Amino acid sequence: MNMSVETEEKQCNFHEMELDDRILKAIAKLGWQTPTLIQEKAIPLLLEGKDVLVRARTGSGKTAAFSIPVIQKILNFKQTASQQEIKALILAPSKELCHQICGVIKDLTIKCSREVRYIDVSPQVDLSVQKPLLVEKPDIVVGTPARALQHVKAGNLNLKKSLELLVIDEADLVFSFGYEDEMKELMRNLPKIYQAILASATLSEDVKNLKNLVLHNPVTLKLEEPELAPASQLTHYHLNAEEMDKATILYALLKLHLIRGKTIIFVNTVDKCYKLKLYLEQFAIPTCVLNSELPATIRCHSVDQFNQGVYDVIVASDEKALEAPTDSDAARDAKKSKRRKDKESGVSRGIDFRCVANVINFDFPLDVNAYVHRAGRTARGNNQGSVLSFVSMKEKILLDKVESKIRYGQEDVSVFKSYQFKLEELESFRYRAKDAWRAVTRIAVREARLKEIKQEIFNCQKLKSYFEDNPTDLQVLRHDKALHTVRIQRHLADVPEYIVPATLKSLAGITKTRKRKREFRGSESSNSKFQVKKSNPLLSMQFEGFGKKKKKSS
Repeated sequence: MNMSVETEEKQCNFHEMELDDRILKAIAKLGWQTPTLIQEKAIPLLLEGKDVLVRARTGSGKTAAFSIPVIQKILNFKQTASQQEIKALILAPSKELCHQICGVIKDLTIKCSREVRYIDVSPQVDLSVQKPLLVEKPDIVVGTPARALQHVKAGNLNLKKSLELLVIDEADLVFSFGYEDEMKELMRNLPKIYQAILASATLSEDVKNLKNLVLHNPVTLKLEEPELAPASQLTHYHLNAEEMDKATILYALLKLHLIRGKTIIFVNTVDKCYKLKLYLEQFAIPTCVLNSELPATIRCHSVDQFNQGVYDVIVASDEKALEAPTDSDAARDAKKSKRRKDKESGVSRGIDFRCVANVINFDFPLDVNAYVHRAGRTARGNNQGSVLSFVSMKEKILLDKVESKIRYGQEDVSVFKSYQFKLEELESFRYRAKDAWRAVTRIAVREARLKEIKQEIFNCQKLKSYFEDNPTDLQVLRHDKALHTVRIQRHLADVPEYIVPATLKSLAGITKTRKRKREFRGSESSNSKFQVKKSNPLLSMQFEGFGKKKKKSS
């Protein structure tokens, strides 16, 4: 029997939840003053021992909502336990998400790290490497369903007698990532009685199937919150543009510093990832690439460095597009592709990119859920954010589908605002963009992919032992270096003042004095780490005089 929880009670603070002092000290150190809505409702239910199905939007604090009660219950078990046992299994669909969950657990157990131990088994190393760690029976095991099952079959992980808690994060992705068979087999190796938690951003059919498989008489938390952050926090823009126009506008936005703060640019294929990187490389705009072909440790390290502000632009491929292309060209390309992709990789879903100010959909997402999860990378917690989607004629039908599903307030109010842009004023930029875009050929993209993967695998394998001995040097390893598979034209790195439209000069801060100062600073700190700007994170070019004179816009 399902119970639906919908309450409007006085807010319950962390110190009122009967949590251990060591957990409360860790929470205070993290600066969490009050629990989020999902944490406030879920933690007491989980501490009572109930099975819970949680639906809450990305960035709402789901990871802490299940991690805090898991740690608390383990500390309770320790008071009467006679021997060390594995008490909790946390499953997630991607290695990056497993890495993120372990980061949260590490922060929350900083005051009780001797009492509560955990291991992440998701990295694709030989099972024998992780076996000694599992023999010690850590309290919490984190991993993907496939990896956990491998250890169970190898006899390294015995959960039949000791397991008390099962958590499945991003449950809506577990079956879509191809884990249905692994989950069913894994369930046969669990005890008959255990407490289970499912956390998901959406309640899809897959989640309902997983609920029937895993949960027993669950409480379903249906929180009164939209899938996305409210309009006061997250702004959605769309701009009609074909591919060449998309490239021109992106070049102008980044090169003229019209976008402030950290930015994730989403595309639908791995090839497009490298094409954009090589394209922006010609304008001296460094970017980092994230996709399923890179080693998992490199992907996690790239996300960590992005969160620390080492670089401010990531070009990410949305793996949903690789799995289920919608048009015939994409389907044909998918059939031809023999490249090995990591099915346990995910960029747009679940990963905690911190303080992201902007999401740019260079390629429009293929369905509503993909849009929700991409948009969920920004405006997390109480931070502001914006999403700018480029929409071609072919993609207009996808925009209409998203627009019909996601609305604020009254049903006739769309979340999308039109992003006014006068392309005719960027004619000089267009000539440069065309040259740079055409220079990135298929051969250049293929060479870039091979070069980057070889380079990152080398970093991952050959330098592993060195970085273990010299952990501080790992910070020097960057993932936004130029690939140089396209001939670099040095003059493209600079933007002459005469090609910048008058309406943009003040927004871009281009004056003769400011320009000289910027050039001086650039030459002085070209090798320094990126410093995150503390200005308004929203796209700074919000209709302020640009594109207002004429009604017609591209």
